[in-house]
Amino acid sequence: MMFPRINRPYPPALLGEAQARLLALVGMPGAGKSLLASYLEQQGFPQFRFGGITMDELERRGWEVTPQNERIVREEIRAREGMDAYARRALPIIHAMLTDHRAAVIDGLYSFSEYRTLKAEFGPQLVVVAVACDRALRYARLAARPERPLTPQEAEGRDIAEIESLEKGGPIAIADFTILNNTTPADVIAALQRLLDDLNLRP
Repeated sequence: MMFPRINRPYPPALLGEAQARLLALVGMPGAGKSLLASYLEQQGFPQFRFGGITMDELERRGWEVTPQNERIVREEIRAREGMDAYARRALPIIHAMLTDHRAAVIDGLYSFSEYRTLKAEFGPQLVVVAVACDRALRYARLAARPERPLTPQEAEGRDIAEIESLEKGGPIAIADFTILNNTTPADVIAALQRLLDDLNLRP
């Protein structure tokens, strides 16, 4: 299910179909961003994953990939370079992707400051899609994932840290569209594909 429901075309003024070129996926941990990002990659959309900046920094420091170390790096980079640091680092890469493709994807937009920077740069070309899921279900998914699983206590701690320290609620609240991911992967992928069709987004 999608809110707003994608069961008939939206007016062009709402969809911005003539301008949309950059799709940003936002959502809390375990909501399903990675599932949708993987599907979009399979469809040929080039992607920039904001989390890749964190992973590169962990590798540079020789640190183990753990939720705690990821959190330290995310917060240190933003404290040193500003809350929109990841967006500013990503801008040259995003522009290069849009030079070679009709549309591109950002996986893991975090802070409201990052959203404001991207919106100022790309205007109506930027479409933000939030992936939402009941909290208990998110925590169950995070506990069951094969890589870097989290206990419910760790998941809650990460939620609170991302909301309080990383302004994560802003982009989710202001998203252009929200996809509810409480059922099956097939359902949420079908909802995304309907939105892509209505936006006329192609790689």
